[in-house]
This record gives sequence, C-alpha cells and structure tokens, in this order.
Amino acid sequence: MSESHSVSTEIDSRAIPHWYLIQCKGGESFRATEHLANQGYEIFHPVLQVQKKRRGRLCWIDEPLFPYYLFIRLDRLASNWRPIRSTRGVLRLVTFGDQPLPVDDALIDALRHNAAASPDDREINVYFRAGDTVEICEGPFRQLQAVFERRKGEERAIVLLNLLHGSQAVDVPISQLRRS
Repeated sequence: MSESHSVSTEIDSRAIPHWYLIQCKGGESFRATEHLANQGYEIFHPVLQVQKKRRGRLCWIDEPLFPYYLFIRLDRLASNWRPIRSTRGVLRLVTFGDQPLPVDDALIDALRHNAAASPDDREINVYFRAGDTVEICEGPFRQLQAVFERRKGEERAIVLLNLLHGSQAVDVPISQLRRS
C-alpha cells in the first residue's frame, strides 16, 4: 500500500510543469520562439530594446536578453518533447548529463516582474553612454575622436572634443556618431 502511494506521488511531481532552457541557433531565437509558440508550447523569451544604427539612422530594436537562449515550460508526462529539437531555430534543449535540468521558477518570475515593472523609458538603453569614446563620421569634425557626454533631445548629443588645447562641448547629430 505504501509503495503505490510513493509511485502516485512521483507521478504527480513529474506532471508539474517546469521551465527549461533551450539553446537556439545563432541569431534565430526569435524564429525559434515563433515556431515553438505556433506548436502550442509556452515560451518565455526576454528581450530588451536597444538603440542601434541602421542605414545611418538610430532606431530601436528588440534584442534577446540572453542571446541564443529562451525558456520553455514543460512537464515530464503530458508535454511532447520530441518536436522541440527539430523546430526551426532550435539547436538543443540544455541538459546536464543526459537530463534537462529545470530552471528555478523564481528566476523566471523575477525576469518577468522586472520586464513588466520597467517604464518605457528609452534613456535606460541608450546606444551611447556618458564616457564612451566615439568617432564623428560626418560633418566638419569628421574622423575626430570625442567623448560622449549626454543626449540632447532625441536626435542630438553633446560630445567633448579635444580642440584648441582643451575639451570643448560640441552639439552634433547622434546619427553622425559611431563607437570607436
């Protein structure tokens, strides 16, 4: 009688869904997320918005918080694990030994909470940060090195140029800057 009770407890614990880690092929985490979601899996793919230059202009794009990885929620009994590894964009389910190791639910909850609690303040993820060395790639100061000081509105920045035997603050379009 006690043996059957322990078996039912084991079955119940295996039926509880847990989060697992999936490693994606290079640059294909968004594709993997889409294809796994289309198959009915619960996916968590934390992203953040960052500012990047595209065709000479700054724009906001989503980038994975963990490049090459995403989280999937599965249980050991009811979930179909087989299609995962053949899903487009998926490289493998991360295992330790030959068993997938669950990711702590508290970590996923904290990541979700932080993503939801963050205000839509794009200054948090600016492309340039104060103190970054930049090169001016257009205009009268072309090919000069400068130190990024701060943003001035959405499309302009104040940089410090070493001119006339000292640092001079110069107002330039952000689109004319690139990392050195």
